[in-house]
Amino acid sequence: MNEMKLMVADESKLSQAAIDLLRFAGEIKVIAFFGEMGSGKTTFIKAICQHLGVKSSMSSPTFSLVNEYITLEGTAVYHFDFYRIKSEKDALEIGLEEYFYSGNYCLVEWPEKILNLLPKEFVRVSIEVENELRIITFHYE
Repeated sequence: MNEMKLMVADESKLSQAAIDLLRFAGEIKVIAFFGEMGSGKTTFIKAICQHLGVKSSMSSPTFSLVNEYITLEGTAVYHFDFYRIKSEKDALEIGLEEYFYSGNYCLVEWPEKILNLLPKEFVRVSIEVENELRIITFHYE
Protein backbone atom coordinates (compact mmCIF):
# COMPACT_ATOMS: atom_id res chain seq x y z
CA MET A 1 0.00 0.00 0.00
CA ASN A 2 1.65 3.22 -1.20
CA GLU A 3 -1.11 5.58 -0.08
CA MET A 4 -3.70 5.83 2.65
CA LYS A 5 -6.54 8.36 2.84
CA LEU A 6 -8.50 9.18 6.00
CA MET A 7 -11.51 11.37 6.62
CA VAL A 8 -11.30 12.98 10.05
CA ALA A 9 -14.48 14.71 11.20
CA ASP A 10 -13.26 15.94 14.58
CA GLU A 11 -10.23 16.08 16.84
CA SER A 12 -11.27 12.97 18.77
CA LYS A 13 -10.51 10.91 15.64
CA LEU A 14 -6.91 12.15 15.41
CA SER A 15 -5.70 9.56 17.89
CA GLN A 16 -6.62 6.71 15.53
CA ALA A 17 -5.25 8.68 12.55
CA ALA A 18 -1.93 9.00 14.42
CA ILE A 19 -1.81 5.23 14.97
CA ASP A 20 -2.61 4.64 11.30
CA LEU A 21 0.15 7.02 10.19
CA LEU A 22 2.79 5.46 12.45
CA ARG A 23 1.90 1.99 11.18
CA PHE A 24 1.96 3.23 7.59
CA ALA A 25 5.37 4.91 8.08
CA GLY A 26 6.92 1.73 9.47
CA GLU A 27 10.68 2.28 9.68
CA ILE A 28 10.58 5.70 8.00
CA LYS A 29 11.11 8.35 10.66
CA VAL A 30 10.93 11.59 8.64
CA ILE A 31 7.33 12.66 8.17
CA ALA A 32 6.52 15.87 6.26
CA PHE A 33 3.18 17.62 6.80
CA PHE A 34 1.72 19.65 3.95
CA GLY A 35 -1.38 21.79 4.39
CA GLU A 36 -2.52 25.36 4.45
CA MET A 37 -2.34 27.53 7.57
CA GLY A 38 -4.93 26.33 10.07
CA SER A 39 -5.41 22.91 8.47
CA GLY A 40 -4.44 21.09 11.68
CA LYS A 41 -0.80 20.10 11.13
CA THR A 42 0.32 20.97 14.68
CA THR A 43 -2.76 19.37 16.24
CA PHE A 44 -2.11 16.15 14.32
CA ILE A 45 1.57 16.20 15.32
CA LYS A 46 0.51 16.50 18.98
CA ALA A 47 -1.63 13.36 18.60
CA ILE A 48 1.31 11.53 17.00
CA CYS A 49 3.65 12.59 19.81
CA GLN A 50 1.20 11.32 22.42
CA HIS A 51 1.27 7.90 20.75
CA LEU A 52 5.05 7.98 20.71
CA GLY A 53 5.03 8.48 24.49
CA VAL A 54 5.76 12.21 24.73
CA LYS A 55 4.26 13.51 27.96
CA SER A 56 5.60 17.08 27.98
CA SER A 57 3.55 19.91 26.54
CA MET A 58 3.97 20.41 22.82
CA SER A 59 3.75 23.52 20.71
CA SER A 60 4.72 24.54 17.23
CA PRO A 61 8.38 25.64 17.06
CA THR A 62 7.55 28.62 14.83
CA PHE A 63 10.31 30.82 16.21
CA SER A 64 12.89 28.24 17.34
CA LEU A 65 12.48 26.11 14.15
CA VAL A 66 12.79 22.86 16.12
CA ASN A 67 11.44 21.51 19.42
CA GLU A 68 12.79 18.37 20.98
CA TYR A 69 10.42 16.19 22.96
CA ILE A 70 11.54 13.19 25.01
CA THR A 71 9.41 10.05 25.15
CA LEU A 72 8.84 7.93 28.25
CA GLU A 73 11.47 5.56 26.83
CA GLY A 74 14.02 8.38 26.68
CA THR A 75 14.16 8.80 22.89
CA ALA A 76 13.91 12.16 21.17
CA VAL A 77 11.18 13.28 18.80
CA TYR A 78 11.97 16.38 16.74
CA HIS A 79 9.22 18.77 15.64
CA PHE A 80 10.17 21.32 12.97
CA ASP A 81 8.28 24.36 11.71
CA PHE A 82 9.88 26.03 8.70
CA TYR A 83 7.12 28.58 8.08
CA ARG A 84 9.37 31.56 8.88
CA ILE A 85 12.65 30.51 7.28
CA LYS A 86 13.92 32.59 4.39
CA SER A 87 16.12 29.98 2.71
CA GLU A 88 17.24 26.36 2.92
CA LYS A 89 20.55 27.69 4.24
CA ASP A 90 18.74 28.74 7.44
CA ALA A 91 17.61 25.14 7.92
CA LEU A 92 21.09 23.77 7.29
CA GLU A 93 22.50 26.11 9.94
CA ILE A 94 20.48 24.36 12.68
CA GLY A 95 22.06 21.03 11.72
CA LEU A 96 19.01 19.72 9.92
CA GLU A 97 20.77 16.78 8.30
CA GLU A 98 21.96 15.51 11.68
CA TYR A 99 18.37 15.47 12.90
CA PHE A 100 17.07 13.72 9.76
CA TYR A 101 19.69 10.96 9.96
CA SER A 102 19.55 10.55 13.76
CA GLY A 103 17.13 7.62 13.58
CA ASN A 104 14.61 9.58 15.65
CA TYR A 105 11.22 10.77 14.47
CA CYS A 106 11.37 14.09 12.64
CA LEU A 107 7.95 15.69 12.18
CA VAL A 108 8.20 18.57 9.71
CA GLU A 109 5.71 21.40 9.21
CA TRP A 110 6.05 23.57 6.08
CA PRO A 111 8.42 21.11 4.35
CA GLU A 112 7.85 22.86 1.02
CA LYS A 113 10.38 25.43 2.27
CA ILE A 114 13.13 22.75 2.46
CA LEU A 115 12.13 20.20 -0.20
CA ASN A 116 15.70 19.81 -1.49
CA LEU A 117 16.91 18.95 2.02
CA LEU A 118 14.45 16.17 2.81
CA PRO A 119 15.91 12.65 2.73
CA LYS A 120 15.17 10.44 -0.27
CA GLU A 121 12.65 8.44 1.72
CA PHE A 122 10.04 10.19 3.81
CA VAL A 123 6.31 10.02 4.37
CA ARG A 124 4.27 12.87 2.89
CA VAL A 125 1.16 13.80 4.85
CA SER A 126 -1.26 16.11 3.06
CA ILE A 127 -4.08 17.69 5.02
CA GLU A 128 -6.96 19.27 3.13
CA VAL A 129 -9.90 21.03 4.74
CA GLU A 130 -13.40 20.56 3.37
CA ASN A 131 -15.98 22.29 5.55
CA GLU A 132 -15.28 20.81 9.00
CA LEU A 133 -13.77 17.62 7.55
CA ARG A 134 -10.02 17.00 7.33
CA ILE A 135 -8.90 14.77 4.49
CA ILE A 136 -5.53 13.35 5.49
CA THR A 137 -3.54 11.47 2.88
CA PHE A 138 -0.19 9.77 3.48
CA HIS A 139 2.14 8.31 0.92
CA TYR A 140 5.79 7.39 0.51
CA GLU A 141 8.15 9.69 -1.30
